[in-house]
Amino acid sequence: MNNNKYNIITLCGSIRFKTEFLKVQEKLTLEGNIVLTPNFFNNIKKEDINDDIKDMLDKMHRQKIDMSDEIYVINFGGYIGESTKSEIEYARAKGKKISYLENIK
Repeated sequence: MNNNKYNIITLCGSIRFKTEFLKVQEKLTLEGNIVLTPNFFNNIKKEDINDDIKDMLDKMHRQKIDMSDEIYVINFGGYIGESTKSEIEYARAKGKKISYLENIK
């Protein structure tokens, strides 16, 4: 029985990179981390999410960051969008460790 406290990591990044999120989630989990991810919706289009729902989802994601020891940014192809930038700033302000899929230039 493992009595270690597991590191909690929230994945951040554009949900267009779902494949990369799933690969990283699997890798980090197998390394012994609890991994929190954004919500992926298969049956609803981004355009169909109204501002109230978007606001709620943003607050949920910030709460995931609050619960985490670290965030892991899926910056596939070097891409970091505006909402991900704000999540990085939020995590930095909360003193969270920040890791990246790809090195920052």
